[in-house]
Amino acid sequence: VQLVESGGGMVQPGGSLRLSCAASGFTFSTYDMSWVRQAPGKGPEWVSAIHTGVGSTYYADSVKGRFTISRDNAKNTLYLQMNSLKPEDTALYYCARPRSRRYSDSWLFYDYWGQGTQVTVSS
Repeated sequence: VQLVESGGGMVQPGGSLRLSCAASGFTFSTYDMSWVRQAPGKGPEWVSAIHTGVGSTYYADSVKGRFTISRDNAKNTLYLQMNSLKPEDTALYYCARPRSRRYSDSWLFYDYWGQGTQVTVSS
């Protein structure tokens, strides 16, 4: 299993970024997938998840209305569109695969993580 995130960077408050996660080594289309982030000095925080199939989506309250998760099963790729970014969104963002194939809003239930991509929101 390999998960490779990209798309992070530094952006001013109010700006946007689009993260991508290329997945390989497993049948991507049969797993719910999530984004999890970790801010400096803090524990991991589940951010968003997307189901397989019709792609029902879920968001942490802290990002609801600003972030959009999506997936392209043909390309084995997960995305996170982040708009209206705030300084408190600064974190290392990970793509994560759940142990049970079904998503959880707890980071403890994910067994494979990428290396992360850094998002820094600062003026």
